[in-house]
Amino acid sequence: MPRTIKEINEKIKKGKAVIVRADEVPEIVNKKGYKKAAEQVDVVTTGTFGPMCSSGVFINFGHSKPKIKASKAWLNDVEAYAGLAAVDIYLGATRIPDNDPANKIYPGTFSYGGGHVIEELVKGEDIKLKVTSYGTDCYPSKQLNTLINIKDLNEVILFNPRNSYQNYNVAVNLSNKIIYTYMGILQPNLGNANYCSAGELSPLLNDPYYKTIGIGTRIFLGGGIGYVTSNGTQHNPSVKRTPNGVPSVPAGTLALTGDVKKMSAEWLRGVSMAGYGVSLAVGIGIPIPIISEEMLKYTAVKDENIQAQIVDYSYDYPQGTGKTIGTANYAQLKSGEIKIKDKLVSTASLSSYSKAKEIAETLKKWIKKGGFLLTEPVELIPSSESEVTFKSLKKRPIK
Repeated sequence: MPRTIKEINEKIKKGKAVIVRADEVPEIVNKKGYKKAAEQVDVVTTGTFGPMCSSGVFINFGHSKPKIKASKAWLNDVEAYAGLAAVDIYLGATRIPDNDPANKIYPGTFSYGGGHVIEELVKGEDIKLKVTSYGTDCYPSKQLNTLINIKDLNEVILFNPRNSYQNYNVAVNLSNKIIYTYMGILQPNLGNANYCSAGELSPLLNDPYYKTIGIGTRIFLGGGIGYVTSNGTQHNPSVKRTPNGVPSVPAGTLALTGDVKKMSAEWLRGVSMAGYGVSLAVGIGIPIPIISEEMLKYTAVKDENIQAQIVDYSYDYPQGTGKTIGTANYAQLKSGEIKIKDKLVSTASLSSYSKAKEIAETLKKWIKKGGFLLTEPVELIPSSESEVTFKSLKKRPIK
């Protein structure tokens, strides 16, 4: 049965490839079994849509007359990093304006920031650019104030150093006061539980050992086409896993890039999180080529087979104790309530399952039409047997 990505691409070109979403695979397996399902299905599409704080865009805004070398830069009063070449800057999704009170008035509203600027840029809105410089012989200007628009920019490149987390925590609050976190607002005394994953549709949960997802993998990114550039930051493949490869704690991540000019604001949205900050919701879809029966088995993963650890964000998470207070599977989480310490706790997701499904369906249609071919990836850190692990900071005294 083994087949190559090249063979799958030939079937795509001829319009003969069978493409299904990840959530459709279990039913196919129930009817036909793993072997026949693997023989029939060529590609499985996945999707996820939720806040991705480790996101941002590289912008080349072009040379002014006279020219300027950016020392500092702001887009709609949100500072971008200018420590690059003369007119290259990087805007991070979580950056807030200098005059934002942040959490001085607690909890802060964080109504605007880098993620919102990126969304407005993608929408085609005019953005106010301010640049300052110390001036040089070749770049004499010391200040630039102008409006820019994405259609006039040389390049706008989305680059996310960390994305598509392979499983993640369920966040709860054991304290007696409300807390505000990147996992949302958590009510006191186990008042609620928040999670952030598409579960059975999530890309790296359908390829747990990174056998088909690697450097160079072509993906759906922000409504356009993007690529995996490497494993992401905090990539941690050496974690405990179930027999079918699903990690029981946060594991692999991906670094992603793509041309923002070809993306859509539907899939790149600024996010405000009370008491925490701003972020960017990013739509991602990754195709899984069924090169073997083993790969088909991985894509048949169900929500009830994916366990997530439950973590107290009032103490254990911020203090880095590593403690958990239990586990829950995604079928339980999506049901709307789970039991923790003999208490029924309501659940909510920061990621959108319906949007993830829409992404997987869109990618499915792209491939069926023959306009989206699969790529041969370069291997990421391959498995849980790798010695690479995510390290915490070790504090050392400064002499």
